[in-house]
Amino acid sequence: MNLPAQFEKNMRDLLGAEYEDYLKCFEEPRHYGLRVNTSKISVEEFLKIAPWPLEPVPWIKNGFYYDGDTYQPAKHPYYFAGLYYLQEPSAMTPADRLPIEPGDRVLDVCAAPGGKATELGARLNGTGVLAANDLSSSRAKGLLKNLELFGIGNVLVLSEEPGRLVPYFKEYFDKILIDAPCSGEGMFRKDKKMVRSWEEHGPEYFSKIQRSIVTQAAEMLRPGGMILYSTCTFSSLENEQTIEYLLKEYPEFEICEMESYEGFAPGRPDVTDSKDENLKKTVRIFPHRMKGEGHFLALVKKGEDSGRMRTKETPRAVSKPVRLPAELEEFLSSVKKEMDYSRLDIRGEKVYYMPENIPQLNGIRFLRIGLLLGELKRKRFEPSQALAMNLKKEEYEHIIDLPVTDERVIKYLKGETLDVEDMTAPKEKGWYLVCVDGYPLGFGKLGGQMLKNKYLPGWRWQSL
Repeated sequence: MNLPAQFEKNMRDLLGAEYEDYLKCFEEPRHYGLRVNTSKISVEEFLKIAPWPLEPVPWIKNGFYYDGDTYQPAKHPYYFAGLYYLQEPSAMTPADRLPIEPGDRVLDVCAAPGGKATELGARLNGTGVLAANDLSSSRAKGLLKNLELFGIGNVLVLSEEPGRLVPYFKEYFDKILIDAPCSGEGMFRKDKKMVRSWEEHGPEYFSKIQRSIVTQAAEMLRPGGMILYSTCTFSSLENEQTIEYLLKEYPEFEICEMESYEGFAPGRPDVTDSKDENLKKTVRIFPHRMKGEGHFLALVKKGEDSGRMRTKETPRAVSKPVRLPAELEEFLSSVKKEMDYSRLDIRGEKVYYMPENIPQLNGIRFLRIGLLLGELKRKRFEPSQALAMNLKKEEYEHIIDLPVTDERVIKYLKGETLDVEDMTAPKEKGWYLVCVDGYPLGFGKLGGQMLKNKYLPGWRWQSL
């Protein structure tokens, strides 16, 4: 592989005697990874039903390698049930190493396509709030789909330049993940197009963006909160020196230890001006040391007394109905999930279940606040795909559960009407939650013994 001469020099300086070992890794195949959605299924249960051989990613409890040249996990019904996310193994590390607690307010600053945001949401497990932002509105739409596929409802999906978020979320978040835009040096083996991109926009270009984002995030973090900063590059300018810059601008921050792994390499204080030995607490992932692409991680904590002014929190107004529409109340009578009806928000035809304590967001671009339950249409209520994915089998009264071997599973995912006459005794008409091996896929409406398909058209199975 032809690498830019300047990049080769930089890597020789960085790696020294290990440089030749690094070059040899370009001759090795890329690694394919799968991360289990622990908000839907435990790792132990998933391994019992996994359709392909899996090898554990040793530093990620719910991460596994699979043979991407032989198997296609994205073309399996379990993928459509949101049981896992396909993600490069090293890229699983940042969300795994950010300590999430129940009830946390969490921000993923540059979240699309959702690999890290889905893990953060799974670990919150319906508590607190996950704000996931991406500047690109088209990428933010893909992010929203992945969050909904994972069944995450306590969301706020935004599409803004990070600096625009600061006035709305001053010292609001408990945890922030920054997977920063970067020169992508760690991805050269996986994606050769990244080399040309590096030649067009190198570390100097991205360093300015990273310094802006990390200081903006510092303003949105509460005292005592934590930021996990990561890149997929080797450049010290984008890595250690960005953290050094944050510490100079915000001296109330300190670098924290992360859970270690034998393949991790410590950060390099020798590449900064400060020679701060605490930079050794940051982590470098090199592809010649472990089975994953290149990454950098730094975990920092904000001092309890930041000495900065915090914007007064004003809860967002919710248009609470005096009384639920009869058609919505009738549908909710079949839902066994515990819900606080004061958090229902009816806006036009759409019904949402809101996270708690969301601030006023007037003037900011967002795609979704909360869980879209469905729509009110001419005296009827139609539940959403997002609600189907958020529910568990035992949380809805009317179920049609198909084994993964049943041909009707694929037919359902393609949007076809299903004949369910053989499904035990005759069933009453109405909305049914269609599941595969007990895991929801979407809704259908039963009339007679035929199930009218309500699977979201944009999500449907596409044949190869």
